[in-house]
Amino acid sequence: MIRITADTVISEGDIVYRFSRSAGPGGQNVNKLNTRVTLLFNIDHSRGLSAEQKGLLFDRLSSRISDDGFLTVVSQMHRTQSANRKSAQNRLVELLKFALRDIPVRKETDVPHGEKRKRLLRKRRRSEIKQLRKSVAFD
Repeated sequence: MIRITADTVISEGDIVYRFSRSAGPGGQNVNKLNTRVTLLFNIDHSRGLSAEQKGLLFDRLSSRISDDGFLTVVSQMHRTQSANRKSAQNRLVELLKFALRDIPVRKETDVPHGEKRKRLLRKRRRSEIKQLRKSVAFD
């Protein structure tokens, strides 16, 4: 079980790991071992997420979700498969926390009267400076 938030937990069974050869660090291991980890999380079939949470994930992480409904996370930073697996799992938790957080609604406010007055005064001063730059016609 992987804990996302205090009340949200996903099962390890909802996650599929694929391993391949990495382009990252590892010396000769890069040529011999499958250290790159691709984590696939099936959002549709996850029993730990409510329908509302699934909808949020599809909306907020749409660029990372395949047509089949799999959220993909790749890790190849470390030399070992287990470290990359842990890194991919941590990244999945971060992504899900980010997508499931509540976004506060912005309250629209009016510009204060004093700020409006200051802005208009600055505009007036700037206009006067530009007026003084004009050439004067002598009669």
